[in-house]
Amino acid sequence: MTLKCRPIYLPREFTAVLITIVYIAPDANINEAMGLLHDAISRQQGKYPEAAFLVCGDFNQADLKVVLPKFYQHIKCATRGERTLDRLYTNVKQAYKAEPLAHLGQSDHVSLLLTPEYIPLRKRTPVIKRDITIWPAEASQQLQDCFHDTDWEVFAQQDVETHTEQVLDYIRFCTENVTRRRRIKIYPNRKPWMTREVQGLLKARNTAFRSGNKSLYSLARADLKRGIRVAKEAYRQRLENHLQSNNTRQVWQGVQELTGYKSKDSLADEGGASLAEDLNAFFARFEVTSAATPAEALPPPPPLPVKALPPSPPSPSSVQRNVVVSVEKEEMRKVLKGINPRKATGPDGVAGRVLRDCADQLAGVFTGILNRSLAQAIVPSCLKSSTIVPIAKKSNPEDLNDFRPVALTPIIMKCFEKLVRNYVIACLPEGLDTFQFAYKTKRSTEDAVAIALHAVLAHLEQRGGYARLLFLDFSSAFNTILPQRLMSKLEDLGLPLSLCAWILDFLSDRPQRVRLGPYTSSMLRTNTGTPQGCVLSPLLYILYTYDCVAAYPSNRVVKFADDTTVIGLISEREGETDYRDEVERLTEWCRANNLLINTRKTKELVVDFRRQKSNVQPLLLDGVCVERVTTFRFLGIELQEDLSWSVNTRGLVKKAQQRLYFLRILRKNHLPQKLLLAFYHCAIESVLTYGLCVWYGSCTTRDRLGLCRVVKAAESIVGCPLSTLEQIYATRCHRKALDIVKDPSHPGHCLFELLPSGRRYRTMKTRTSRLKNSFFPRAISALNGKPGL
Repeated sequence: MTLKCRPIYLPREFTAVLITIVYIAPDANINEAMGLLHDAISRQQGKYPEAAFLVCGDFNQADLKVVLPKFYQHIKCATRGERTLDRLYTNVKQAYKAEPLAHLGQSDHVSLLLTPEYIPLRKRTPVIKRDITIWPAEASQQLQDCFHDTDWEVFAQQDVETHTEQVLDYIRFCTENVTRRRRIKIYPNRKPWMTREVQGLLKARNTAFRSGNKSLYSLARADLKRGIRVAKEAYRQRLENHLQSNNTRQVWQGVQELTGYKSKDSLADEGGASLAEDLNAFFARFEVTSAATPAEALPPPPPLPVKALPPSPPSPSSVQRNVVVSVEKEEMRKVLKGINPRKATGPDGVAGRVLRDCADQLAGVFTGILNRSLAQAIVPSCLKSSTIVPIAKKSNPEDLNDFRPVALTPIIMKCFEKLVRNYVIACLPEGLDTFQFAYKTKRSTEDAVAIALHAVLAHLEQRGGYARLLFLDFSSAFNTILPQRLMSKLEDLGLPLSLCAWILDFLSDRPQRVRLGPYTSSMLRTNTGTPQGCVLSPLLYILYTYDCVAAYPSNRVVKFADDTTVIGLISEREGETDYRDEVERLTEWCRANNLLINTRKTKELVVDFRRQKSNVQPLLLDGVCVERVTTFRFLGIELQEDLSWSVNTRGLVKKAQQRLYFLRILRKNHLPQKLLLAFYHCAIESVLTYGLCVWYGSCTTRDRLGLCRVVKAAESIVGCPLSTLEQIYATRCHRKALDIVKDPSHPGHCLFELLPSGRRYRTMKTRTSRLKNSFFPRAISALNGKPGL
């Protein structure tokens, strides 16, 4: 039985309260009962998406979280004997506190007192005050005329440092003359359709309520409901107009405001000036290590066997090494035109909108600055400066390590870095570091996990073998790069000497400050690492670690950016000698390259299907025993030691069901079906299909049933048929296989061997269903046109 009620006082984020009373008999079919309960509650959620749901009663052995994982259970005490049979589930976290009382009459169940603990959103979330820049309609045209008539040669008479500072100051001065600043307030529970008219009707309704006049209150409430309907309809029509005009950014922004679907990353804005200073010193803590052990004093990397060495780059000629890199004005104009005007302004104060709108007028002056900078191998200090905005890694950070440093750098410097990055990529040899899957065309985490799993599964086809997977965690890997050692590696790769010197200057003597709300720390200068947020940083890290390769053929080192995994394929005859020596060599390599292994977060997972398992000895890193786990989140996919996928699918179902709420909100506001479909594909289907090619083929029927239940629920909300996961899996598996076949540098390319006929690929021999249902055998079947997917 479900009862809908509307208390006199209810927080604005809830429209109603729905109470469902449940009794599940001890001998009932739990799976059938949970399915019926899931369908009933889902229908109510579709009708009242913003309501608070209370599901209570005698559940016996059943658990509602199996089918509705985003509901919270609030009764922690025993309700009959020593067992908890009576439960209360809600869709609100920390809604009630349960306290046991005496038995009621002859009942063998205790009574429970439920005390509300929920704090309304308006009280627990502060009002956000933000300064915004108002751009009049004619501002861009005025700036274009101003910059077109400017004699830029006046600034070019100074050195490149002064030249750059004066140009940026002039652009900022002109921008301030045509724009104005305004401070706004953002309330946490304010609906996007709330207008001044609705606010006035709301005040009139409240005044009528306090007056005690029932007829006046009824009229005011009717006017308010009518005004809300008109405001919602106007907001919906505005979103439809954006959709019809293909303004996807405005559509998505409106959907986010309407549903509250936003990123969970929160900016740290509390703690005062002292915390800002502490964070600045903490983020620059690796400077001490660098000063104590400069690059010249660090031990050389351990030697590798000849067969394990990375491919030697071709020897560049002296002309190539001494060439001076330069860019053309048209290249600069193209990059400026592609700037996102919503990108946060860096410490130079020049907004992205200015650079984009005035690209034709500014391309020449910035081309000259960049060419002078490259020729002299000097990066102006004003372009190297960064403002670090700490992002809390969790909701309640406890220490300095719970903040992630994100650097805001000048937008024009990002444009310079893009042009330099394109040149660096063009200079790199083909097939460099094939087991590094990050920042490469048509490579993703799915490729990295598929290659790692195939290595393990193929090895386990042999009797008596097992695998050990070591998941390394580095402490601020980007911030520990040694510029001098990076330069030697770039020179080995054949980059021009002047460009290497420019990159060295780019990474040296970098000014940085930490901004924490209204507080800004003092300035520090760093000479170690690459800032997170710079365009060049990911590429430089890849080049810094390109020589980190496996030394033995029985091991694999799979990398995705700074996520490094060592895979030891161990047989009974060979033993673990090669694996342990590999780990020791990698530890020495990290020490030589100033990469700090976080042994506390480094984990090991052992995959062993032998009937008579031997006692696997623990692994030591720098004298610390590495923790062995049964489940590890490997590049966003939950990997279990038995290579099953129940933990992974349960996590995906839980996350997808949470986002069904947002889809119900859109349906409640009568948005068009096209927009509902777009939101489903972006926010829900993308979750369910993350890494689909890797794990879906090996899923159990029960796991697939849970996934299909989410798709069916979304189908009923959207109101039209949706693609099944089976169809999506077949399509993506075939597409991924074609991408690998067309990419000779992909580590999995050699697994696709054409038969002499040239029309089909050689089927992979498999002994177990584990390997047969994995990605590569199924991908070969997909290319061969077999219907067995």
